[in-house]
Amino acid sequence: MTSPVLQPGSGPIPAATYLPSTPDHVLWGRLPCATDAPVLTVDPGTELTLDTVSHEGILEDQGRDPADFFGRHGVVDVLDDAIALAGSDDPHRFGIDGPHVVSRPIAVSGACVGDLLAVTLLEATPRVPYGVISNRHGRGALPGEYPGEGMPLFSAFAGVSDDGTSGLLPLVDGGERSVRFPLRPFLGIMGVAVPGGERPHSVPPGPHGGNIDISLLTAGSTLYLPVQVDGALAYVGDPHFAQGDGEVSLTAMEGSLRATVRLDVVAREDALQRFGELAGPLAETTEYLVPTGMDEDLDVAVQHCVRAAIALLQARFGMDPRLAYAYLSAATDFRISQVVDVVKGVHATIRKSDFA
Repeated sequence: MTSPVLQPGSGPIPAATYLPSTPDHVLWGRLPCATDAPVLTVDPGTELTLDTVSHEGILEDQGRDPADFFGRHGVVDVLDDAIALAGSDDPHRFGIDGPHVVSRPIAVSGACVGDLLAVTLLEATPRVPYGVISNRHGRGALPGEYPGEGMPLFSAFAGVSDDGTSGLLPLVDGGERSVRFPLRPFLGIMGVAVPGGERPHSVPPGPHGGNIDISLLTAGSTLYLPVQVDGALAYVGDPHFAQGDGEVSLTAMEGSLRATVRLDVVAREDALQRFGELAGPLAETTEYLVPTGMDEDLDVAVQHCVRAAIALLQARFGMDPRLAYAYLSAATDFRISQVVDVVKGVHATIRKSDFA
């Protein structure tokens, strides 16, 4: 049966260190920078559990009142931290700031510029049995076509099956028949702070990570991020229940998660031997090495990803670059991570077993 609603502090909390999503523990619409004070300082190897809050249902064009928004869909038990954030005096500026809610930064002792921060997702548990998929005019892969004339916003309410494994979306508004698709919870945003005193917008991803929206990064995966400020100042947010590569309509099935992560530091010398010089995020799953490429131009993002993949094969396996290029063409899928976050993302899936 579907798990009970995980209100702040209730239910299983796997790690000894717990960070709730109370208004003083999160940023809304912006990502941490070097001048932000850490909300926690942890040693490398620390596991911590964080509650995350989805932006769907709390945004201004949805009323900034999640109890009312979800109540219209028959939801009685709405997350207290979502209600608290929406009703707080947080100076979120709709249309200027991004939509995403992220944790305030977590400092990792000993992390230095040039090292890699490894963020491993150990567990991602839905906090509620529902999610939302939204489209706004001027956004998504088909701006101007959807959600439709005279409709600036369309928010589709998606349920979760009784066994908790599938999302359910009606075939037509108000209809009884639904399409059923697998839930694969992951965090759309994992990142490190940028240098300087200006917080980045939460939407475009970059070398700092941020809103990379790679659907492969489910439990058991690791994201490696080049540390840009001492202490790394890590953060997570933008919880997803499910997403197709591309995320074409602007959002995926967005829903709040309780996430348990482990934060490790890979020293620069070790990082160079294992991965080469990274210009941006690199992911690893049990099956794949996943280099990334990003740019506002999708063609350029593909080129960046191909170059990153060649450099990774050269550093990791000593492969000749020309043969690496040939191998990638014959054996590796290049997937569109997302096309809706201003800076478009591409990721490659290099099978580790090919080099066993």
